Amino acid sequence: MSAPSADEATGTSSTALVGVDRSHKGAATPTTTFKDAAGKPTTLAAFRGKPVLVNLWATWCGPCVAELPTLEALAKRGTIRVAAISQDTQAAAKVPGFLKAHGAPSLTPYLDDTMALSLGWNANLPTTILFDSAGREVWRWNGGNDWNGAAAAKLIAEAR
Repeated sequence: MSAPSADEATGTSSTALVGVDRSHKGAATPTTTFKDAAGKPTTLAAFRGKPVLVNLWATWCGPCVAELPTLEALAKRGTIRVAAISQDTQAAAKVPGFLKAHGAPSLTPYLDDTMALSLGWNANLPTTILFDSAGREVWRWNGGNDWNGAAAAKLIAEAR
């Protein structure tokens, strides 16, 4: 059984295994730190001012790797900022090369090597969270997705 597309899974349940979860709508971005491409600590507050799609992923997660090219294409369109944050605990050095090798060469290689974001959000991978320009959560997508389709664009437009 394949994961539903954004067209098929637009529910609002906080327990949804795959699809949209709106139960945290309005929640502020966490102050949890992770590392930027230079290895320096940063937080999601650095993205405030424009909507951002935060994707929690890992090199060992099949659905995460499968959606990387669609996140790359979305980021290249420039309609929304994409922060793909690796949850790999011992892979800091390999994340940039991994992104290049798996269809996402221009995504910034953010790293949360303590998995603080996924643990803090109690998130299974992949999990993608949309924040509006004020830093408030709009929705969470649990599971892999094709971020290039019309249904995904409609969901992302909710941050405007």
